[in-house]
Amino acid sequence: MPPASVPLRKLGLLTIGSFDGADPRAGHESTLGVIELGERLGFDGARLRHRHLQYGISSPVAVMAAATQRTSRIELGTAVTPLGWENPLRLAEDLATVDVLSGGRINPGVSVGPPMRFADVRDALYPDTADAEDFTYERVRRLVALIRGEPASPFSGRVGIEEFSDRVQPHSPGLADRIWYGAASPGSARWAGEQGLSLLTSSVLKAPGPDATDFAALQAAQIETFRAAHPAGEQARVSQGLVVIPTDTATAQQRAKYAAYVDARTPRTARPQGPASMLFAPDVLGSSEQVAETLYAHAGFRAVDEVVFALPFGFEHADYVQILTDTATRLGPALGWSPRT
Repeated sequence: MPPASVPLRKLGLLTIGSFDGADPRAGHESTLGVIELGERLGFDGARLRHRHLQYGISSPVAVMAAATQRTSRIELGTAVTPLGWENPLRLAEDLATVDVLSGGRINPGVSVGPPMRFADVRDALYPDTADAEDFTYERVRRLVALIRGEPASPFSGRVGIEEFSDRVQPHSPGLADRIWYGAASPGSARWAGEQGLSLLTSSVLKAPGPDATDFAALQAAQIETFRAAHPAGEQARVSQGLVVIPTDTATAQQRAKYAAYVDARTPRTARPQGPASMLFAPDVLGSSEQVAETLYAHAGFRAVDEVVFALPFGFEHADYVQILTDTATRLGPALGWSPRT
């Protein structure tokens, strides 16, 4: 196994969360248990992915709020919050509140664009304003400005016995500097850099054409574009996200299940998918030594010193315990990472 040229500095986990619609509490408790386990194992962060109108986490902010009361150190974030579903002012209030509760551990990740399957949800989400809603980068600018403390109202002062502020309350200093943007294209990566945001680059990117199939090279180019536009240059923070499944201590049954999961998802990685030409990264499966070799050969991984490895969707809690334990105790050290205490 080749040595790491740059030791991995931060190791995070990402979960979509899953639950039985007839018994949703058990799945949410499992998600909180995963975050608690991540802290005990020394992971630097835990991120939550939105799944609106599905059997996954629909309200990451609520789950993060619960997690703040069960953890003391691990960073908590989203990857990502699609702002087309959100009112920036209300989201700013929620994020600031949870950041205060966490002691400054929240790392919001956001993206823009119309909500997924917008034609199906527009009448429920925006019954009166769907055609007027702005789903562009301006939604991110509004959120960042409000979190930073820019005025949300022209009025501040006392009315009767009530005291009003002209900015979002509570105000959480530093939160605005911990906002990440989930970019899928070079253009969005460049914009995120110009705004001084941090970059989340995941396991799906927009390919420039039907013949562009080298995911790792495209991801590395995206990171380079982002840093070239960012005021901090090469020091700008980038976190890479891939589905990574170490199998060191997995049972034979688990290995078979994991292999079937990866095999079912692999065909979509051969070429860009759909009208948006979305290219998916192959999942990384194997022993920690095999996974480390694969990552060291990945141009995108070589460009970062932070990662957020995504847990597979729909597995059992025991599977997540095995994957996270192997990641923290075997794969992480193989990548030069040391657990936080």
